[in-house]
Amino acid sequence: MDDEITQAVLSREEVARYLRGGTRLSPHEAQERIAAYLKELRTTQRYQMYRALKHPLYPILRKIQPRAEHVERAQAATRSHRVVYASNHKSHMDYLVELVVLDDHGIRPPVITAGINLFNGAMGLLNRYVTGAVPIRRNSRDPAYLATLRAYVAELVHRHDLFLYPEGGRSYSGEFKTLKTGLLQAVLQARRPDVVIVPVGIAYDLVLEDQTLARQRVKRRQRLFTTEVAEMVNFAVGYRTRAFVTFGQPIPLATVAPESRQDLVGLTRRTREAIGRLYKVLPTALVAAALRPSTRRRDLEDRIDRLLDALRHVPANLAVECGRDAVDQATEPLVTRGVIAVDGDRYRVRNRHILRYYARTLDHLLHDRGGSRLTH
Repeated sequence: MDDEITQAVLSREEVARYLRGGTRLSPHEAQERIAAYLKELRTTQRYQMYRALKHPLYPILRKIQPRAEHVERAQAATRSHRVVYASNHKSHMDYLVELVVLDDHGIRPPVITAGINLFNGAMGLLNRYVTGAVPIRRNSRDPAYLATLRAYVAELVHRHDLFLYPEGGRSYSGEFKTLKTGLLQAVLQARRPDVVIVPVGIAYDLVLEDQTLARQRVKRRQRLFTTEVAEMVNFAVGYRTRAFVTFGQPIPLATVAPESRQDLVGLTRRTREAIGRLYKVLPTALVAAALRPSTRRRDLEDRIDRLLDALRHVPANLAVECGRDAVDQATEPLVTRGVIAVDGDRYRVRNRHILRYYARTLDHLLHDRGGSRLTH
């Protein structure tokens, strides 16, 4: 299968152009570079072995309660289509939670795309040779790499379902980021009329890495995944959360022209809007968005009620219908996490960085500017 994909990639015009030279590379240099990229991208999925292994993050996964919504949409799509899932990206746990939900409902396993930082050490071997993950150099601007990546993804679509995270990485600010178009463009280049995009929204009451993400807000450097795993294990002490995975209606690609920039931008916006509306509005986010440095409970409930009225007009995917229920459900987890403190009927902010992180998870619903980035 690997040799078959390699030959198919090398025969694609956008890759063959580099092999002929004509850029700043000689044909020999171009061949060596593209061969190295193909070796890096090559992945093998041995799913039964994957399910049997003790994944390094499974002890943390047991602390998460997955809640699947509208999973029948994914089930129906896989019966008659090649499926490309497009999800927002909150946590390193997304890769496990979302694929476990698919497996628990008897849905064939997709190949996932993941940042190349997840391919170090034993974790890298697991991702490359068992789970079937494709390593992505998110910040590469090498035209030869981008052409090879898109051709490789396009060929994978002919053989596997895919699971993409078009934001290009976790949101460090909490906001739902604009989507990058490169991998969606690669999917279009497969030119399969039966391909559909199934948008997916994932939301947690509490994100495992919230302290690390909120403290930085903007990603400044790529850290070793082993370091991040060690931090996650530390954050998991006393950690409990629900994870809502919501599947949207399939978006057909048959009428989207692969060469049309306008069609690509339109598809990206449509996909982002769909994911955004699927995102579960949870009590912790509502309390975070409504809380001031010191607020009486009744005032907090009233502010949340006004937020809910605005969100119903979107319409958003609401987990609660009133401010009282939101405060009831969010108080204990936010207090335990050290984000807020409660003194009688008065709610106070303890960690404003984490509180703002959760508040920003609703920005795309309340005052989103939308848009897309024309990069991979």
